[in-house]
Amino acid sequence: MFSRVLVANRGEIAVRVIRALHELGIEAVAVYSTADSGALHTRLADRAVRIGPPSATESYLKIPSVVAAAETTGCEAVHPGYGFLSENPDFVRACEDNDLVFIGPDADVMARMGDKVEAKRELGEAGVPLVPGTESVDAAGARRAAAEIGYPVLLKAAAGGGGKGMRIVGSPDELGPSYERASAEALAAFGDGSIYLEKLVSPARHVEVQVLCDADGGVLTLGERECSIQRRHQKLIEESPSAALDEETRESMESDVARACRAIGYLNAGTFEFLLAPDGSYYFIELNARLQVEHPVSELVTGIDIVREQLRIAAGENLHATGRAPRSGHAIEVRLNAEDPSRGFVPSPGVIERFKPPLGPGVRLDTHIEEGTVIPPYYDSLVAKLIAWDETRPLAIERTLRALSEFELRGIPTTRDLAAEILASKEFRSGTYSTSFLEEKQLAAVGAP
Repeated sequence: MFSRVLVANRGEIAVRVIRALHELGIEAVAVYSTADSGALHTRLADRAVRIGPPSATESYLKIPSVVAAAETTGCEAVHPGYGFLSENPDFVRACEDNDLVFIGPDADVMARMGDKVEAKRELGEAGVPLVPGTESVDAAGARRAAAEIGYPVLLKAAAGGGGKGMRIVGSPDELGPSYERASAEALAAFGDGSIYLEKLVSPARHVEVQVLCDADGGVLTLGERECSIQRRHQKLIEESPSAALDEETRESMESDVARACRAIGYLNAGTFEFLLAPDGSYYFIELNARLQVEHPVSELVTGIDIVREQLRIAAGENLHATGRAPRSGHAIEVRLNAEDPSRGFVPSPGVIERFKPPLGPGVRLDTHIEEGTVIPPYYDSLVAKLIAWDETRPLAIERTLRALSEFELRGIPTTRDLAAEILASKEFRSGTYSTSFLEEKQLAAVGAP
């Protein structure tokens, strides 16, 4: 096992990884920008290295600075968390070139799976169901493909995700302008304007499978997560298991994932994302070659510490078990963002004036905030993740609602009240929602003052 690891991230995920390192007796080295001086992750770490000004491009995304921090502090490995450099194959190569173990898949697999067109090609060859669509196409090719597949269709950036470079096209008249906008947005976000086209599956549910893979080909699937509560393709609430899957579909999906992992030579933790159609058919959409924000729901239903397993695998150890991990109960995660739902989800940086986390059985809070914490305007708006577990889905919903009602978070608007409104809705309680839930309900809530 490693003796010292650099955590190449900030916020709640940096805190989460540092705690896992300390539980394994490993020294943790944090990095921080000047905007994060004194942040919780810098105080929990054994050492902290300033790597630049507030701008992420000059600090957390600056590969030479992050690698230098690891080298100068004598680290053996780097954990990237999620976001920032976590899916950047150039960063993986830089780690390898400097004899640092990257805690994740290798650069080649990451690059191939980061190209959504290539990922679909390889997984299609492995027998995983795919949404009807194309490889990268120009506007004319997109028009021909749409006519053949049938509208509505979805234009998507080949080099990225998170809703950037994505457009729904309902008719031939919309295709040209939508293609131009999607390509320009993809170029600005990812440096690559390549676009591919897919048939729009609607109404659809977004279901993903968590996986762990070791160097000897061992694969362990940790079940699925339901991620259909989204705003502009950004997840707000996740749960496991999904109310939409029967056991036969669940086993089939996990079997496809395990086969795909072996086919592409995947290593460490990853998440396969699928669209689930109303008839129960499912289609692969992308592989996230990293830890996911919503990994705690899988941890609570399986009892497996995914970050700890990432560290073990990266250190050359094998999985304790392979196949399908046993699981029990139901878990729900609510993302609490520093955003104001009553004003179109505008980001709401500021100072946390009051912070009292919920307690009680089956409640977990992953966060980096305390009273007095300054939420800067430079980074992701996530301030906390509330995760609740109980024996059944109805009980888990009630436990989550109880925890939200006890959670005091004042000083900035947040999405807390919106989350409670969603959880209390008849659609969520019945488990019949889709990815268009928020648009259809037009829910809005005033965040905590």
